[in-house]
Amino acid sequence: MTTDLIELTVTDGIATLLLNRPEKRNAMSDDMRSAFIAALERISADKAIRALVLSGNGKGFCAGGDVAGMERRMNAPAGEIAFNGWHRQQRVHYTQSLLHSMPKPTIAAVNGAASGLGADTALACDFIIASDAASFTWSYINRGIVPDGGGMYFLPRRVGLSKAKELIFTGRKVECEEALQLGIVDRTTSAAQLLIDAQTWAAELSQGSATALALGKTILNQSFEMSAEQVFAQGSQAQGICYTSTEHRESVMAFLAKAAEKRTSKE
Repeated sequence: MTTDLIELTVTDGIATLLLNRPEKRNAMSDDMRSAFIAALERISADKAIRALVLSGNGKGFCAGGDVAGMERRMNAPAGEIAFNGWHRQQRVHYTQSLLHSMPKPTIAAVNGAASGLGADTALACDFIIASDAASFTWSYINRGIVPDGGGMYFLPRRVGLSKAKELIFTGRKVECEEALQLGIVDRTTSAAQLLIDAQTWAAELSQGSATALALGKTILNQSFEMSAEQVFAQGSQAQGICYTSTEHRESVMAFLAKAAEKRTSKE
């Protein structure tokens, strides 16, 4: 799946999705968001795809919202600004939710600047690997707005509440080394190896049961908001589903067969 705005390839069950507006540092326009949503929906529904790597073409990961979209919003009739903004927010939140709740591992491979919505989009993935050219900034404050792509939810869970406030209140840039120290980034690598290392990591993360991965991720994503009893209850329900899965049955049968073979060899 390739459009003028995104590139999607699938190799050995690993999807690689590249934002493709390099001349704009992959700033998210309305048209790009529509193409991004379509790609995420396809990846999520395709059982042959086991994991996703998200990155950007060119020098930037994603420069945030598109300036042209901001200009159109400012020039809209006063009576339409609020509803137009609400409608846009619904699309933004749907996109981020698709990425965050995708029932398979997701890795942001940050190749350059991830600013505003771009930084939030990286955080919406399960893991972040960055090249030494990567940087992060929650620069919304410089435009008189708040993080609207999930940053106020995701960032405190990675760096703690106080540090998240500092980064959001100042909008300052966080270079790759500091991002690793703070826990914004999970791994670093060279620019030349970024996609290769991300794809290799994605393959490692997705080797296990797709059923168990999807159910486990769903519960883990909610675990900070739930009590221990709620986590146990959801875990019990998920385990019941896992007991009926093909992956569980095949793995148990293989384990039992191997154990029987060992017993026979000892007799």
